[in-house]
Amino acid sequence: MTVDRAPGAGELAAGELAAGDFSSWLTAMGQALKGERDADVPCRGCTACCTSSQFVHIAPEETETLAHIPAGLLFPAPRRPPGHVVLGYDERGHCPMLIDGACSIYAHRPRTCRTYDCRVFPAAGLEPPGAEKSEIAQRVRRWRFSYRSPADRTTHDAVRAAATFLRQHGRDLPAGAVPSEETQLAVAALSVHDLFLGRDRTTGERTVVEPDPEAVRVELRRSAPPRLTPGQDLHVRGDEGAVG
Repeated sequence: MTVDRAPGAGELAAGELAAGDFSSWLTAMGQALKGERDADVPCRGCTACCTSSQFVHIAPEETETLAHIPAGLLFPAPRRPPGHVVLGYDERGHCPMLIDGACSIYAHRPRTCRTYDCRVFPAAGLEPPGAEKSEIAQRVRRWRFSYRSPADRTTHDAVRAAATFLRQHGRDLPAGAVPSEETQLAVAALSVHDLFLGRDRTTGERTVVEPDPEAVRVELRRSAPPRLTPGQDLHVRGDEGAVG
């Protein structure tokens, strides 16, 4: 679902949450998607991503994480090489490692969790669909980025334009290049947003442009994956297999 409201700025209204400076966030998120750092999300007690029926991918080299999760809670990851597993959720849709409202293995949590940042949705003007993701969607609607300059706001507009373009032109792009899942679509928009930035011929100021679809095809091939993979793989969705 696309969020129609334009990104906010200035003082926060009641109920809104400061998402931070957009330019700084974009740089940090890019580093997280490359596995260079963890996402630094101001959760402030929010556990929506832990209580929304999400499967969490764990790679075989994450030995510390695997050593802290009971084997009975793990099962082979679909469409992944042997050794890749996913951690399911209980009958309430909660991660089984969430105990008394906190992650019981936080210091050893999966890379998937270390790079999860729900601000990727408002960055791309999207929301996670489905009733089971309603708590995340509520959080997403409250985030408001700030901007140090008009150029930073334009960059945010370019990310949103990229997400819209990918959705509208998915059939014109390589098969499988444009993910159908909202989280992965948002990340794909981050990876190609530079193509949607240009300069106004009159003022020379940065502006949003629509690139040649071929240029988008090339960039999607060059940057694939990351579809939220290798430490960039956010929560893998699934419709069955809850841990009971």
